[in-house]
Amino acid sequence: MVDAVIFDCDGVLVDSEALGLEESAQYLRSHGFTWSAADLVKKFTGLRDDRFALLLSEAYRDIHGASPPPDFFDGLVAERRSRKDELTEVAGAALALERLSAANVPFAVASSSRTPYLESKLKRTGLWPLAAPHVYSADRVANGKPAPDIFLHAAQRIDAAPGACLVVEDSPNGVKAGVAAGMIVCGFIGGGHCYDGHDALLLDAGANFIAADFSTLLERALNVSE
Repeated sequence: MVDAVIFDCDGVLVDSEALGLEESAQYLRSHGFTWSAADLVKKFTGLRDDRFALLLSEAYRDIHGASPPPDFFDGLVAERRSRKDELTEVAGAALALERLSAANVPFAVASSSRTPYLESKLKRTGLWPLAAPHVYSADRVANGKPAPDIFLHAAQRIDAAPGACLVVEDSPNGVKAGVAAGMIVCGFIGGGHCYDGHDALLLDAGANFIAADFSTLLERALNVSE
């Protein structure tokens, strides 16, 4: 049992990480990279935009010996958002939030997405009324994941002790952030981007247990039954 739950958004509540993923990998391969869609998940899922851009720029320089051209990131962003109209909630997300509310378990959303995009994704999938008002973007804090800042911020806002919070994360970077915050961490593999072996990545990053769906999560962590 825990006192509060802090959800990541992308890949946990909304199935956004899979959208445009293969298109992004193809775009990068056209610019000299050799990464697959699974490689992108391993390397970059869960990172704030600034950290993602820094690491990708470093990789580009390793390949080409020069910084990426000004339009490089614009093209990549366009690929990532090419299928945004297909966005759906992760199966069971709405019901899970409803069950937590009914059980009077405080919860928050703590995401690496910038505030406008975070709100837009939750609204487009119908989850905003269930998640608000405790929806927090990492643009509110100094350091993005894998630093613990956004999780500690969310815990403070819902008046929960970090050690009594359960973090639900789909990325190694997010899991590391939850561990660094001193929280219990569930590695969630219910999103469409979770390839074979993703559970092992999350356990290696420090997740305390794995949940493949929200029913398992609620039963395992909170004893809240559907």
